[in-house]
Amino acid sequence: MFGVPVRGMIVIGVLGVAGVMYAVNGGKQMGSDKGAEICKVTVTADILNVRSGPGDMQPIVSTMPRDAVTDAQARVENGYRMLSDRRWVSQSFVALTSDSTCK
Repeated sequence: MFGVPVRGMIVIGVLGVAGVMYAVNGGKQMGSDKGAEICKVTVTADILNVRSGPGDMQPIVSTMPRDAVTDAQARVENGYRMLSDRRWVSQSFVALTSDSTCK
């Protein structure tokens, strides 16, 4: 068809559809909002160690004071909750805020 192989037309069509889907979703991966889930935690310990991974043996990368509020993710591993910046805190020393919709 018009001197273009059928396989080439299929590839162009798939790339075109993917480009339109990307543009319609504001440049984000499709399904990445998960219903605009809100996940925030409040620190309940006097000083909370923030770690690079989900475990007691992971290096401490920073600390947070009591009553600090930060964005988090719904992901929990080994009793540690992942924060929005991919750092981890012990689930025992944080509480979900009242407006959080994650578990």
